[in-house]
Amino acid sequence: MTLRSDTLLRIPGRGQSIRGLDPLPVRSQTVDAQPFYIQSQSLTLGFSGTTGLLESVRRKDDPQEVRVQIQFLTYGTRPSKDKSGAYLFLPDGNAKPYSQREAPVVRVVEGPLFAEVVAHYQHFQQMVRIHNVPGVDGLSLDITTMVDIRDQNNKELAMRLVTDIQSGDTFYTDLNGFQIQPRRYFQKLPLQANFYPMPAMAYIQDSQYRLTLHTAQALGVSSLASGQLEVILDRRLMQDDNRGLGQGLKDNKRTANRFRLLLERRSGAGKPVDSRTVSFPSLLSHMTSTILNHEVLALPVLSWKHGVPPIRTFAPLAGTLPCDFHLLNLRSIQSLQDAHAPSPYTALLLHRLGLDCGLEAQNPGFNCTTTQGQLSISGLFRGLDLHLLQPMSLSLMHSQPPLSNDSSINLEPMEISAYKLKLC
Repeated sequence: MTLRSDTLLRIPGRGQSIRGLDPLPVRSQTVDAQPFYIQSQSLTLGFSGTTGLLESVRRKDDPQEVRVQIQFLTYGTRPSKDKSGAYLFLPDGNAKPYSQREAPVVRVVEGPLFAEVVAHYQHFQQMVRIHNVPGVDGLSLDITTMVDIRDQNNKELAMRLVTDIQSGDTFYTDLNGFQIQPRRYFQKLPLQANFYPMPAMAYIQDSQYRLTLHTAQALGVSSLASGQLEVILDRRLMQDDNRGLGQGLKDNKRTANRFRLLLERRSGAGKPVDSRTVSFPSLLSHMTSTILNHEVLALPVLSWKHGVPPIRTFAPLAGTLPCDFHLLNLRSIQSLQDAHAPSPYTALLLHRLGLDCGLEAQNPGFNCTTTQGQLSISGLFRGLDLHLLQPMSLSLMHSQPPLSNDSSINLEPMEISAYKLKLC
């Protein structure tokens, strides 16, 4: 079955026309200043007619359009004394807007499964896609930015999100993908002192909305003004910064930066947000991060051939885990007698997520439920009998007394627990 899509090329200049025939219909249009839109069953996105970059986001369950403007900027390095290098970020002042002589070519594709806008610039190519499917995958923006700054000297490329969210001087970043830490912008500090690591996500929020930027790669992030999030995408620096590396950053490659942008609305609109307390992602935000960082690995299987046995299927789980449980690891424990053989025991590591329940989710389509931290290990597996359930330390070096095989375990939010199992 063939699913048709419509492709529009927005081309700068005059007198150019492109038209493709079936099965790949392509139309062309001269760029104008009027914004244009793409939509799915959950989201409507507005884009600048001149830059082809994102301008606004509107959820289908919310009549209000939220300004979410993507800008690209560049940082230079200080002209004297110490300069930026592999370990130091010493910019020559505030970021300057990225500019090029020619306007970008913008490709707009709309089809039954997804709609996307791709803006082609000299040093980067950004794709913003929304999936026209129900559930978690269709509630966030899929953003991929291909960056290539190999012809630049002492330049750092940044992507900035400018919104009308009243976040003040507070933003939030994760610590190694485990917990969320409030951050504050201090004007008395130099610009570089206000950047923090972003291993998995960062967000800004006010009493109405939260905007979360999920990332598939660790980057530096900051919020230099209310309603802004800024991410450093790539750096090319020509000198050593005298911190031990002995060279600059000159081995740049064409690099893909993948993000998911999630706009959520608070259920108690108008209620002030206390930025001093510990913050948590919502359940939808956790699921979105999982889509980005724990993708399903799909491998092609050759059709059956004579003499080659078909691949056997092994599905030991009886059902889905509770929504707030994350299976960190399920593996064989090494044998003490033979370093190259497994023992009859299995290690199970579980993490219970911390959740913010004050954010609305529009038809998330979860196929799981929460159980207040209760989980029956014996009922977790199918076709396997549980003969041992023993709590262990996270390193599996220290053990506690075994539990009854039919007992349920209880995990508090933000807890990680390890267990030694014997399954037969």
